[in-house]
Amino acid sequence: MSTALRWLIYPMVVVLGIAAIAIAMVVIILSLTYPNLPSLEILTDYRPKIPLRVYTADDYLLGEFGEERRAVVRIQDVPAIMKQAILAAEDERFYQHGGVDTLGVLRALHANLLSGGKRQGASTITQQVAKNFFLSSEKTYTRKLYEALLAFKIESNLSKDQIFELYINQIFLGQRAYGFAAAAQIYFGKPLADLTIAEVAMLAGLPKAPSAYNPVVNPKRARVRQEYVLHRMNELGFITDRQYQAALNQALVIRRDVSEMPMHAEFVTEMARQIAAERFPDDVYTRGLRVYTTILKDDQEAAYLSVRRGVMDYDRRHGYRGAEAYVDIDGIKSEQDETLDELLLDFHDPDDLHPAIVLQADTRKIRAYRRGGEIVTISGDGLKFAARMIDEKAPPNKRLRRGAIIRVQTDEKNNWRIVQMPEVEAAFLAADPHDGAIRALVGGFDFNRNKFNHVTQAWRQPGSSFKPFIYSAALEKGFTPASVINDEPISFPSAVTGSQAWEPKNYDGKYEGPIRMRTALAKSKNMVSIRLLQASGVHFVQDYVTRFGFAASKHPPYLTMALGAGSVTPWEMVTAYAVFANGGYRIRPYVVREIQDDKKQVLARVEPITAGEESLRAIDPRNAYLMDSMLRDVTIYGTAARASATLKRRDLAGKTGTTNEHVDAWFCGYQQTVVGCSWIGFDQPRNMGAGETGGTAALPAWISYMARALKDAPEAFLPAPEGLVSVASPGSGKGPAQELFYQENAPVELEPEPPVDQGSKPED
Repeated sequence: MSTALRWLIYPMVVVLGIAAIAIAMVVIILSLTYPNLPSLEILTDYRPKIPLRVYTADDYLLGEFGEERRAVVRIQDVPAIMKQAILAAEDERFYQHGGVDTLGVLRALHANLLSGGKRQGASTITQQVAKNFFLSSEKTYTRKLYEALLAFKIESNLSKDQIFELYINQIFLGQRAYGFAAAAQIYFGKPLADLTIAEVAMLAGLPKAPSAYNPVVNPKRARVRQEYVLHRMNELGFITDRQYQAALNQALVIRRDVSEMPMHAEFVTEMARQIAAERFPDDVYTRGLRVYTTILKDDQEAAYLSVRRGVMDYDRRHGYRGAEAYVDIDGIKSEQDETLDELLLDFHDPDDLHPAIVLQADTRKIRAYRRGGEIVTISGDGLKFAARMIDEKAPPNKRLRRGAIIRVQTDEKNNWRIVQMPEVEAAFLAADPHDGAIRALVGGFDFNRNKFNHVTQAWRQPGSSFKPFIYSAALEKGFTPASVINDEPISFPSAVTGSQAWEPKNYDGKYEGPIRMRTALAKSKNMVSIRLLQASGVHFVQDYVTRFGFAASKHPPYLTMALGAGSVTPWEMVTAYAVFANGGYRIRPYVVREIQDDKKQVLARVEPITAGEESLRAIDPRNAYLMDSMLRDVTIYGTAARASATLKRRDLAGKTGTTNEHVDAWFCGYQQTVVGCSWIGFDQPRNMGAGETGGTAALPAWISYMARALKDAPEAFLPAPEGLVSVASPGSGKGPAQELFYQENAPVELEPEPPVDQGSKPED
């Protein structure tokens, strides 16, 4: 053998030997490693962590709770354009390779060698599934080997569509979103089926680096990544040139507040969460529980808007308080400086009360920076509310100047105006008076600012809204709507009160002398209520009000109970007024109807108690009928006459309430199909201002809600029960021409007649 041939053969033998050894080592490693790979049961029996979700009774999502925000979707329900965008961005040869894309590996290796570093990866969708389910994110050759082996194993056990479905549902996409269906809702507020090409491209760009390409946090980098995905989709023939250009030109609207839900029902959602967590404490946030409340979408929206409008109207009546805060913008030269957004991070954006930084201010115009880069200009009528705080004579710590934080809002003509975050709080609750199902619940002005639920947690004095229960007790003591009581000043020495002398007054300072009980309730006469309580007996009345659901301990047996000096919650008031609305039955309000698992199997369900069963009777049906009649007078010619005048119906009943020093304002009332209670006041009780009565501050929200809730409801009245008689009532004034009596209490000198059917309209 020649020397030249020898020098040729020996290196070949060495190379072949090394290759053989390497192949043998790979075979040994594979033979030892492959059998020890983890079981694929986690994939074949896929059970993702699905958050707890809360829904309305009519199946609208109210909120969700869980570390992972996820919505599982079947592969056949994923739009083709979404799949194509993912393939273009992540793995164009997914349906051709066997788990590891050899061509992709070689292409990435070549690119990395040319660039001098690891700049391009070649993980397939299958490898990403392997990593997400079984492996860590460490970048080692051992981990990559396991990833490749797992990819081969997955490919040999699952179909391509099964693998793709796992990927689409499991991948993390930022903002606590797991899976593309959840990301579509979180970033765009849409289901997958409604996404545009531009939107699917934005989502498809997220898996590479969810934090870097997050459109909420890094909109510029997200845009660059989106453009790359669109280019790849066009290059692969998934979209046409025209679609490509249209998608590039589409301005995306990203939901910056990812906690935002389509409907404002945060207090209800939190109540539902607590109920579910108490019932299923171990895995309440991961097993996909579905909590169905009794809330109705339209009612909840009406209640939220009504409370918001009522609070904002009150706030405007009491003037502008000045700048909310100040930030240092001396070093900012550009009006598009990203630092401005950072300075606004500490200021919550509650619905349409947008925080903004004043850039320039004078008495004619204010220019301000709003989150996201928008420069708003406020002038003319938009400045009127805040005018006195723009003047140079305004207090320095409240004056609107450069760097001041203000709140801006658009008016009906889409012009910007200055508003402010209100300090006052409010609550509203509405329920079905026949079974207690809560139709709407608003526990405060803004849940994110104050999570205290004023509907269930705020114990406040009810004021005159408590008088109907005093009157109801008086009916059981023989009084009638026609009874005449003296409306004159009254005083009690300390020997009677047990503490100090008491000289109560009527809220309007006016006294009418002898007045009929019906008229006294309509006009909310304090002197009459006190005399009725005194005549009925404070201990009797204290016990009697428990029939409506009130705790006796919250209403001490003193004459001040006649003016609502005890403590109640709006929840209690709705429970109590429902007794008058349904003809005398005690109901039990509830907010959660049932709880289902992720397969929609019912795990728990409420069986409501329904008015009509005699075991639930709280008061005599005749008592309920008479109280309903008198409470309708309150809304026709009494302190709440605005209700019937505005809604143009005569089947509304209720009572205003204003506590001493105008600390709390109430209106509680009903129509036969819905009972509602409106409250407004400060968390730290203080005077709301002269004239802020129940009829002024609380009633408007109730009217606004009822206008929507009763839009298609015909007038309805309680049927007259047996045992009542009507007697001609001369000189009745604004009251009915016929007065009603318990049969045993009817005046003997007058000829009783059959009771008047409330279905016919009484005279004013």
